Amino acid sequence: MKPRIHILAAFLGFAFTASAQEGKPLLHERQLPAVAAPSFKEPLDASFSIAKGKWTPHEGVLNVLDLPEEKHIPVLHHRVGLTAAVIEVEFMLAGPGSFLVGCDSDKHVGRVVVNAAGLSIAEDSVKPSHTIAKLPIPVKTGEWQHLRVEWKGEQMAASLDGKELRAQHPFLATPKSRSWIAAGKSVKVRNLKISGERTPTRP
Repeated sequence: MKPRIHILAAFLGFAFTASAQEGKPLLHERQLPAVAAPSFKEPLDASFSIAKGKWTPHEGVLNVLDLPEEKHIPVLHHRVGLTAAVIEVEFMLAGPGSFLVGCDSDKHVGRVVVNAAGLSIAEDSVKPSHTIAKLPIPVKTGEWQHLRVEWKGEQMAASLDGKELRAQHPFLATPKSRSWIAAGKSVKVRNLKISGERTPTRP
């Protein structure tokens, strides 16, 4: 029995380490207030709005489906502006595709992109968006992956399964009116948590 206990302890230790690494802060030294953490066991609340595609919560998983007639990847808005934010989410790609987390003012401000090329950060002061940092890493399909995205001032950072990327650009400091997630064809999402400091309302 003892060898089995040691193996189990080693496994639990590894799992704890991996989990702690996934939740490692990137830009913020303190925990930000929780803003949203949908269970995906019931319909999304009014703070969320579907911009493109079909987003269906079911038993803790948000199933994302591309609608070809829209000619745009699925996009889900969270209608709360955050000057500083931490967004944590797990996603699964059914095949080749992409997964994005971003923020807007009256137009796009910045985004984190996961695709076949790896992990990248872009700012949107120009069109098409300007990639300002990239990290070539393998992107798994058919497996759950953990993505953490943070922004603060001119900085944006991300970690994908513990691999970190950071970027800085003046346009990223633009006041935010909302955040969003977007996905390619047939993606699943779970364990979404949004934390942050709200953008002050304009007089």
